[in-house]
Amino acid sequence: MKRKCRVSGVEGEGDPPHHSSLVTLMNAIEKFGAYQKARELFDLVVEDLSALHEDFSLGRLVSQQIASAGSICANIEEGYGRLSRQEYIRFLDFARGSARETRGRYLRMRHWLDADIIEKRVRLLDEIIGILTATITTLKRRTSAPPNSSTLREEPEIYESDPLDPRHP
Repeated sequence: MKRKCRVSGVEGEGDPPHHSSLVTLMNAIEKFGAYQKARELFDLVVEDLSALHEDFSLGRLVSQQIASAGSICANIEEGYGRLSRQEYIRFLDFARGSARETRGRYLRMRHWLDADIIEKRVRLLDEIIGILTATITTLKRRTSAPPNSSTLREEPEIYESDPLDPRHP
């Protein structure tokens, strides 16, 4: 029996095979603090710059700010979709770079935006950068740590007698 797919809305045989894992993934990302704050920031950036968009001379500055704020979310989303921890860390680092870019541009927009708005956005960006930095640090620590605390270490075998080797009798 054909029915509409809940994800795409297209009539077919049902949901895509990975529907439940996709839903789980999106639920997980929605709980990540940096992602929540980045989505909030994006909406604020659009709101902050809506009045400036009318000034043709500021068009590029406005579009760059919107793009860099959107890139924070996009890189977190893309990182969540990656298969390895190393790739995930790399995309979180990209997101952190975009957050720093957005932060710096806010500070340079002091000529057009109210100081109170700039202060609030910079504070929010500092929170995002802090969460991303802590997450990256934790993930790197987990990646570099041995799988368990007990390790087996053997001394290399000496095959020839070497008079300079201190282990030589």
